[in-house]
Order: sequence, then structure tokens, then C-alpha cells
Amino acid sequence: MIAINTLQTLFIETRARTETLCKPLEIEDYVVQPCLDVSPPKWHLGHTTWFYEEFILKHHKPNYTLFHEDFAFVFNSYYETIGKRVVRNDRGNLSRPSVAKVYDYIHYVTNELKELLENEVSKEIEHLLLMGIHHEKQHQELLMTDIKYILGNNPLLPKYNDSFVEYPIQKEKQDWITIEEGIYEIGHTNQGFCYDNELGRHKVFLNKFSISNSLVTNGEYINFIEAGGYKDFNFWHADGWEWVKQEKMTQPMYWHKIENDWYYYTLQGLKKVDASAPLCHISYFEAFAYAQWKGHRLPTEFEWEVAQEKFNWGTRWEWTESSYLPYPNYKKAPGAIGEYNGKFMVNQKVLRGGSVVTAEKHTRPTYRNFFQTNLRWQYTGVRLAK
Repeated sequence: MIAINTLQTLFIETRARTETLCKPLEIEDYVVQPCLDVSPPKWHLGHTTWFYEEFILKHHKPNYTLFHEDFAFVFNSYYETIGKRVVRNDRGNLSRPSVAKVYDYIHYVTNELKELLENEVSKEIEHLLLMGIHHEKQHQELLMTDIKYILGNNPLLPKYNDSFVEYPIQKEKQDWITIEEGIYEIGHTNQGFCYDNELGRHKVFLNKFSISNSLVTNGEYINFIEAGGYKDFNFWHADGWEWVKQEKMTQPMYWHKIENDWYYYTLQGLKKVDASAPLCHISYFEAFAYAQWKGHRLPTEFEWEVAQEKFNWGTRWEWTESSYLPYPNYKKAPGAIGEYNGKFMVNQKVLRGGSVVTAEKHTRPTYRNFFQTNLRWQYTGVRLAK
């Protein structure tokens, strides 16, 4: 079991960071929902708090009193087991509860949990708390990507702050790392925290392959654009080509062509595209098309996991060629916790690594992120394989 003081510290640090991320916001920013995939910052604050209340305090703290009887309806996300909830695309209509009320909710639940942790807790509570902490860390990343989408779709393109570095320069000169044919073990060893989709450690056979030691850069992707990559169906899946035509796609998300120069919206406002920085905010469709144009491919998630110790990762979530599926002997947990990962194992692609907005002490080499093929508001990039 984890020492109580370690668990307390991790919990308190995580709660504090969520509030810190919201400090640059104006009160009006908290409730904006410009599209279905983006949730208002206020909703993220309430939802992460509700998770602790619903799964821990309600069932494990004697004589616990709910902060508000309607908050489960307001801040439940997709848990069918828990009951009715606000429709996802209505989250931006929640002018009430107020931001102040949501912060009262945060502090109430945080204090109640801190009180619970003043004594030794059971293995079950420890597991649920770690799940809640890492769930909140996931939402810290979503909070940052949603804030960027909210501000990046504001006609004034306002900045979030002056210090956040989204486009770190890669120091590596591009080269290929070769991995020999063989049988390799994939998945979490069950030492330390992980999600259930990482379990079911198993062997896979891999043919000999090579993987890039660096990510595709903005400059390299500009070459793809200027070579007509968005105009040639030969590089795209059929669904990807339909997406390009229907959505009139011509460039990555947040990019703008101004007087023949490329600019992109960043958390520091509109900036000229840095050609040497790693590419960001592209869909799986675009990642696949670029790889086709280069005469290469995307790595599978298994190739990525086997090779990851040989290159630097963590600035971009990296699209893989792997569909999001259960590992052998995957077992879904009973009840609402079982809804966390298993029910999404269809029509999605796996991403590996992490990003510049991923919380500390959260990602690991076996972490399996996943998104639909057309989504790109996350910090997604490309590492090629061949």
C-alpha cells in the first residue's frame, strides 16, 4: 500500500494544479463550449470533483453529506451506471451553478477527502483515489486543450499566458532506429498505477523495422502542404479523403495563411510557425496521409512501446497504426468503473507518448491514449516508421 502521506501529497498537489491552470482565465471563459468535443472549464472543475464524491466519499466516508443533490446530474460525463446526466453538447448552457459555487464544491470535497485520509484507508479506497487523481490529471490535459480551442476560436485570438512553451525545439538530428525481428512483451507489469487497458501483458512477434528518432516538424509538413498533399486523394484513406472534402481541410488546426506566411494560434497568441518545431494538432487521417506521401508509415503501438526507450518522447501524443482494442485476457471492472475504458474500444486509434500539457507523474511507456480518426484538438503529432 502507498503511504498515507504520499497519497495525501499527490492528491493535494493534483487538486491545486487544476485551480492553477484556470488562474489566467476571465470569468466569461469558464462556460464557453464552441463545439461538441470541447467542454467548458467550469464543467471540468465540477466533473473532476464529482468523481471523488461519487466513487469515494458517498460510499466510504461515514455520514457524508452531498454538497448538492443535482451535481451528479450536472457533472456526470458518460457513466450510464450512475444515472441521468446533462447532454454533452449542453454543457455550455450551464450558466448555473456559478463559477463561485463550483469552487465552493471543489473546496468542500477536497476538505472532506483530506479528512478521510487522516487515517489509514483500505486498498479499495487507495485504488479509487489513485484512479481519481489520474482521472483529474487526464482532465488537466483536456482542460488545457479545451482552453486553447476556446481562445483559439475567439476572433481576437487572445493569449492564455506568456510562459507556456508549446513548441520546444527538437535537439536530435533525424535518424532511423532499427529494431530486430523478435518476440517482445507488451503491457504494464502491474507495478504501480496503470489503467485497465494497459493490463494483460502479453507477447507479440514483430518483424524487423525502423522508427524515426524524432517527430515530424512543421517545416516538413509545410512541404507536404505545398506539394499538394491535401489535393491528392492517393495519399488518403477513403474516409480521410471524404473528411478533407467535406470539411475543406487545407492545413493543421490553428494554422493561418497571412500574406504568404504561415502562422498558428498558440497559448501565447498568434505566432509565426516555427519550421523546426514538432508538428501538432493533426488528425490520424493527416498523419497517415503524410506518411504515405513520404513513402513511409506510422508505427504500430507495439513497435512504439518496444522502441520508446531509444528516443525522446512526451511533447506530442503520437498517432499509431493500431486500432484501440483490448489486450488478451482484458477484464472489465464491475459497475461504473468498468465504463472507464472498455466501452470505447471501437472505431478509435491508439496514441502513445504524452504532450507538453500532460500532467507530471501521469504518463508511462505502456500508456494507451485513444481518439477518433478525425479529431485533432489534442497535441497530436507524427513519428514515422518503415
